[in-house]
Amino acid sequence: MESHDASEHLEHADHSPFKLRAALLVSVLAMVLAISNLGGSNASKESTQHNILAANAYAFYQAKNIRQTEYKIAADALEIALQQNDRQSPAARELMAKKLESYRKNIERYESEPETGDGKKELMARAKAHEHERDHALRQDPWFDYAEGLLQIGIVLASVAIITSTPALLGLALGLGVLGAASTLNGFFLWI
Repeated sequence: MESHDASEHLEHADHSPFKLRAALLVSVLAMVLAISNLGGSNASKESTQHNILAANAYAFYQAKNIRQTEYKIAADALEIALQQNDRQSPAARELMAKKLESYRKNIERYESEPETGDGKKELMARAKAHEHERDHALRQDPWFDYAEGLLQIGIVLASVAIITSTPALLGLALGLGVLGAASTLNGFFLWI
């Protein structure tokens, strides 16, 4: 096709206001669809990431709990041994008392360690915070899915309206686009 033929084809193209509005609507719906897709993708990633972080915090909590329990058992055994056995040398009794004190300190340290944030109390709070973030992202995700479906159907209907010059289809596409945009906004802000 020569440049003269192309310009002649453009001159004969139908540039009716209806088709221009419909094409503009398709463009706007496609833009909102891209934003919705981005929001849905981010919500999905965040829910997965925070689920992993929560599981890691709970696993670390369980490991701390097991170690703390082992220290409690060992401390109880030392305490019983100190009370039952009077035949031990003073040096042995002193060594056992020091060990018992060391075990009790470790038991307390495993319960709460604010300076490092690795105590059971801090780990539980961290796990709960990650669960909260995961749950928030999981509440967002369906809204983006709804938006994507509505916007895709709206784009198809607007495209068909361009081909058939049917205003009713364009109106329906606009309505679906508004619902899709509202779902996208709700996905970000969770008003509903």
